[in-house]
Amino acid sequence: MRVPTVLRRPPRLRPVPTLVVALVLVAAVALAAWYGDRRAGQRDQAVRQALATAPAAAKALFSYDYRTFDDSIANGRTFATGAFADEYAQTTAALKQTATKQQAVVLAEVSATGVVSADRDRVELLLFLNQYRRNVTTAGEKVDQNRVVLTMVPVDGEWKVVKATAI
Repeated sequence: MRVPTVLRRPPRLRPVPTLVVALVLVAAVALAAWYGDRRAGQRDQAVRQALATAPAAAKALFSYDYRTFDDSIANGRTFATGAFADEYAQTTAALKQTATKQQAVVLAEVSATGVVSADRDRVELLLFLNQYRRNVTTAGEKVDQNRVVLTMVPVDGEWKVVKATAI
């Protein structure tokens, strides 16, 4: 005898497969949140480290004294890496004769910084840079207000400038 469809029991949900699917979804969401938080923490740490290094790097890279020119440039090179280090060496080598002839002294000071973009292995910073300069052709001290974007990367645990762009 056949039981009428009206009297049949409704299909039962199987609790174990449903629970497993729910647990997998919750675990996936939790893992994604943890990974995103971890990357954000790494990015924030990179920003803090780059911001801590940037003022000293800018001062070293954009300052020089004709009396101690080679030492000034050697100090700047410690903050440069990659192709930028080569470009910095070429630029400063061409500058040496003029700086000595004009007895130029340039002191760079960072007045403000801001983050342009950041990842855990690359940070771009906007620096507001004042360069105080004097030489034999200038009466007194002049101030040049510059804006520079420094692109910094970690090299052996230290943040170095891989690119500098004046804007």
